[in-house]
Amino acid sequence: MTLLKLSLMAFSFVFWAAGLTMLIIGLWAKVSLGSYLALSASGYPSAPTILLATGVAVIIWGFLGCFGAATEHRGLLRAYSAFLAVVLAAGLAAGLSALLYRQTLAQGFQEGLRRALLAYGEDDGVADALDALQRALSCCGVESYRDWLRSPWALGQNGSVPLSCCRARRGCQRRPPDARWLHRDGCFGRVSAFVGSNLYCVATAALGLALLQLVGIVLACLLAARVPAHLLGIATPR
Repeated sequence: MTLLKLSLMAFSFVFWAAGLTMLIIGLWAKVSLGSYLALSASGYPSAPTILLATGVAVIIWGFLGCFGAATEHRGLLRAYSAFLAVVLAAGLAAGLSALLYRQTLAQGFQEGLRRALLAYGEDDGVADALDALQRALSCCGVESYRDWLRSPWALGQNGSVPLSCCRARRGCQRRPPDARWLHRDGCFGRVSAFVGSNLYCVATAALGLALLQLVGIVLACLLAARVPAHLLGIATPR
């Protein structure tokens, strides 16, 4: 009984730490990547928002799980195991949805980039986000720098491209610009390559978290079933 209680308390602490990590990553992504994610045209909730909400919920329930294990509160332990089951189901559903609808998400980001090119020069927020993306990823346009040459902004600039596309200012002063001094790759290809290269790592981490939650569910249910009767207020026969 003592070993089971300590095991669940240790698990709850790890679960709480995982929630804190998700909260920190969510805050970082909200601040650092919020402008990039705003370029997407998909209607799905942004990843930072999901991480923040999940992180807060996991931190709260991680503490409650540890408290329930320490006090041997059967109702709290059952609620904790139910919460773990919900998180497990939601995590698996989110992971499967990301795999099944990754093409839709990619198309949403691609469409968002195209809209940003059309709105460049009219919406300062979109322009700043697109410039920041092109500088950070060393990319230009959606598929290539040629996307800019057909944009309304470039037509008004006699066929120029934004400075964020340039490896050196010298090439951007020409109209049309000298491709030797521009970032050759499109931003959509760069983002797709990054996501594709990290998809296996994300899937492995999700599977590991799911197995960890199964362990927590089993520990919480076992401890709840072994709570002594006198702690529940049930009279034992003499």
